[in-house]
Amino acid sequence: QVHLVESGGGLVQTGGSLRLSCVVSGRILSSWAWGWFRQAPGKEREFVAYIRKSSGTTAYASSVKGRFTISRDNTENTVYLQMNNLKPEDTAKYYCAAGFAPLTSTTARYWGQGTQVTVSE
Repeated sequence: QVHLVESGGGLVQTGGSLRLSCVVSGRILSSWAWGWFRQAPGKEREFVAYIRKSSGTTAYASSVKGRFTISRDNTENTVYLQMNNLKPEDTAKYYCAAGFAPLTSTTARYWGQGTQVTVSE
């Protein structure tokens, strides 16, 4: 059993920043990747970023590259998403996920409940 809990979402103005956190508990495999997805109203869930638990190798969606940074603290089993220069199009519910790399909506095995990020103009 693996449980993921996100936090850190909220309302921010365009150009602002937020830091999301995801605490992972349970039986966690060292070969897994941890990552973030998001879903806006009327849109499909899309990949944002992932990081390999062991190596720290990262991957980003082109829409967030250069603005978002994913990181992890293996000792605390926590994944972070630092979101800078936020845009209204970043508004979505953000979900933490875990599974085998490369992490996608189909390879992710476990999901959090999500945290809402709203960027105002």
